[in-house]
Amino acid sequence: MALPQTPDSNPIDYIDDEDFIALEIPLDVNGERLDKVLASSLPDYSRNRLKSWVEAGAVTVDGKVTKARYLLRGGESIKVFPQEMPEQFAFSPEDIPLEVVYEDESIIVVNKPPGLVVHPAAGNWTGTLLNALLFQYPELKNLPRAGIVHRLDKDTSGLMVVARTALAQTALVRQLQERTVGRRYLAWVWGEAPTQGKVLASVGRDQRDRLKMAAGSAHGKPAATMFRRLAKGAFEGSATTLLECRLETGRTHQIRVHLESLGFPLLGDQVYRKKTPGIAKSLPFERQALHAFALSLEHPDTLKTMTWFRLPPEDLMTLLSQVGMSADDLPKESVLLASLNSD
Repeated sequence: MALPQTPDSNPIDYIDDEDFIALEIPLDVNGERLDKVLASSLPDYSRNRLKSWVEAGAVTVDGKVTKARYLLRGGESIKVFPQEMPEQFAFSPEDIPLEVVYEDESIIVVNKPPGLVVHPAAGNWTGTLLNALLFQYPELKNLPRAGIVHRLDKDTSGLMVVARTALAQTALVRQLQERTVGRRYLAWVWGEAPTQGKVLASVGRDQRDRLKMAAGSAHGKPAATMFRRLAKGAFEGSATTLLECRLETGRTHQIRVHLESLGFPLLGDQVYRKKTPGIAKSLPFERQALHAFALSLEHPDTLKTMTWFRLPPEDLMTLLSQVGMSADDLPKESVLLASLNSD
C-alpha cells in the first residue's frame, strides 16, 4: 500500500495498529490545521468522519485531545482511534418486538406500530423495522433492503408486506408498480370533508422547505388519492372527519399532502398543518392520525388474492371518542373484504 502523503508530498510513517493509527508528522508541516493534515494523510476516510473523531476525543496530538482547527508545529505524534459510525449498525439484527399478522415461505405481513422507522437513514441508524426483521428472519440479510418493498412514515401505523425471497420481492415490486396492491387507510382530518372525492395532484419536494413534500409541484410525480367519508365529529367546536383513503400511487407523504391541499390537514400532523384550527393545541394527540388498516395483494406463489385487516392501535381508538366518534364508525371487515377484492 502506498504511503499517505503530507501536503508537501513528504512521506509520513503510517502504522495500522489493532487499536489506533499512528502518524508521525514531519518537522516541515508547520502552521497546517489538524483536520487538513488528517484529510490528506487518511484519504480512505471522509473529512466529516475525521472531524467527528476529533470532536469525540478520538484523535490525540502528542497524547493530548485537541480541536480540528488546531495548528500543527511539525514533529508531533498523532494517534487516531477509528470509531464505528452509526451506519455500520444499520443492517444489524435487533430484538425489537413485531406484530406479525401473517407469514409463509415467501412473504411476511406486519402491523407496524407508530413511532417505528421502517428503514435506517440519517438520524435513525438503529431501532428500525429493518433491524427487527433481521433479528426474527436472519435470511433477509440476503435480500435488498431486507425484503422491504414499500414504506410507512415513522408515525403512521398499519399493515406492510415484506418479501422473504428474491422471487417474491420481484413480484411484489411489480404489483406495486402496476398499482394492483390494495391499500386502505383511515385518516382523521380537521374540517368537514365531502362524502367522497379524488385528489389528482403531483407530489414532489417542496422547493421552499426540502424536508417537506408539496402537492402540485412542477417537479413532482403524478399522484392520485381517493377518499370517502366514514363519520363526522367535532373537537371543542371545530369540525373533524374520519376518512377512508385509497392510494392509486404511493408517493412520499401522499395522503398527508393531498388532504392538506384540500384544506383538511390530519389531526396531530406536526408538519402539514395549513388550516389547522387553533384549538388543535388542546388535542392530546401528537402524531398524524393515519393508519394503514387494510392490505390486499396477489400472493407471489399461489397467485391467489389475499387480504388482511387490522383495527387502529390504542391511541387512535382513544382519539375516536375524543373527537365525537365511536368504533361503530370504523369500516366493517366483511364489507371491506368485498370492496378490496374488487379493486
